[in-house]
Amino acid sequence: MNINTLLHYLDLYGYLIIFGFLFLGIIGIPAPEESLLFLIGILIYHHNLAFIPASLSAFFGAFIGMLSAYAIGKYIGSSFLLKYGKYVGITEERMEKVKNKYRKNVRKTILFGFYMPGIRQISPYFAGLSNFSFLQYLVYCTLGTILWTLPFILAGYYAGSTFHIDPKIVPYFGLFLFFLFLLYVFGSFLIKRKRQAKE
Repeated sequence: MNINTLLHYLDLYGYLIIFGFLFLGIIGIPAPEESLLFLIGILIYHHNLAFIPASLSAFFGAFIGMLSAYAIGKYIGSSFLLKYGKYVGITEERMEKVKNKYRKNVRKTILFGFYMPGIRQISPYFAGLSNFSFLQYLVYCTLGTILWTLPFILAGYYAGSTFHIDPKIVPYFGLFLFFLFLLYVFGSFLIKRKRQAKE
């Protein structure tokens, strides 16, 4: 999405469009969330957006997306996976193993999983599937959402005030971060394979 398209949508729908993009990105529909947050910061600096409504729209879009995914995992996901998972190799035993592994790191995953594309989308579903306490989930989800949205918006704001950044190139920033994430995952996989080979 280019800057003109985003500004056009903002003119039509206001801050609701920021909420919508972040909500859809969290529940699993592909969207360059980091790029959007960074771009929001740049637009705030250039007075195209106001800081408080833009930040709140981003926060609530991501936060409500996380709550919705948790509810789907808790109330729909388990029965759905048990009913149809057998066709793709998901058995009740395998699902329990995944739940147990997830429970060991659930707090860290909810809190810092926002920074890992893919993890932030599946984490709330697994929190619901694992019957993780809703009150604890609410606390970690709130903190995680703030620690993810605000730094990217502020980074965009201060980068826009320090450097001349053409907003048209900002979406490529998200692709660059995703590429770095893939390199990290691939590197970790290779290191793990080498360790297993030595053992």
